[in-house]
Amino acid sequence: MGEKTSDDAPGGSANVSDSEATVSGINERALLRKLDLRLLPAEGILTVVVAAAAYGFIHNYPDTSKFLTEDERKFIHQRLAADSDSTHDERFSWKAVVEALKDPNCWLYGLGFHTMSLPLYTLSLFLPTIISNLGYTAATAQLLTVPPYAFAFITTATVAVLSERLGQRAIFIGGSAIFAAIGYAILLGNSDPVARPGVSYVGVFFSAGGIYPASALVLSWPAINVSGQTKRAIANAMQISIGNLGAVLGTQLYRATDGPRFIVGHSVALGYLVANAVVVTVLGIRLKRENKRREEIAEEIKHVGEVADWRGDSDPRWRFEY
Repeated sequence: MGEKTSDDAPGGSANVSDSEATVSGINERALLRKLDLRLLPAEGILTVVVAAAAYGFIHNYPDTSKFLTEDERKFIHQRLAADSDSTHDERFSWKAVVEALKDPNCWLYGLGFHTMSLPLYTLSLFLPTIISNLGYTAATAQLLTVPPYAFAFITTATVAVLSERLGQRAIFIGGSAIFAAIGYAILLGNSDPVARPGVSYVGVFFSAGGIYPASALVLSWPAINVSGQTKRAIANAMQISIGNLGAVLGTQLYRATDGPRFIVGHSVALGYLVANAVVVTVLGIRLKRENKRREEIAEEIKHVGEVADWRGDSDPRWRFEY
């Protein structure tokens, strides 16, 4: 009789299989790290190349665009003048920076995005994990993220068109936030998501279908409402800075040990969405009241001042979209 090998020993085959699986896993992770190290510089270089090319193609003003004819420059200038203050010849001033920092509306725009960025980024980052915790494989979970995003595309396009045609922002942002909040309520209400994955999947549709249109509108709000190019630039920067703090917080909320229900993460996201509806409602009321006040004095100031006298969104001739 020959000598007994480890494969012949009880559990020997299992031990070999486990060892092979471990080695395979280690090799796979090493390969992924190597690919990451190669891809990151490639992606970074591509971004730099595109940015350098864009610098030569993108012009600051129609007047400086050499590829336009004189008639085209006039047409674009008239269209921009009718739509915004983009044609005003404005230079940077610290006074405009201070005005933005002192304007409560600019802080509310930031808070509006802050209360939306947490559910926005956490949904994007953790949606595959949330779905895989419903009992699906990783590959299937990735595929199942496509329909919610497709639905979000439809809701975003629909809400954007309606909002623009009606000239309303707050009601569509707040309504979308509540729509998304319903989704998180469904996710939280499903006590056994593994046994009833369909219920949670429906909740994901609500969440994605509300978060994305609300995010798109809230990010564009200061761009159309803050007048004065320097003040608008500062307002946009404030909004992104304040907003991204929500994303930083959100990444700490979805822990592997909390699956499959993720009660902490879903609860905070739900609270943030409700807070968003409150913030945009308050901001919408403020803007509507200011428009009404300016309408009341419109007769007194309609013949006063030229373009050179423009005072940005503090000018009584300016109207906000609420």
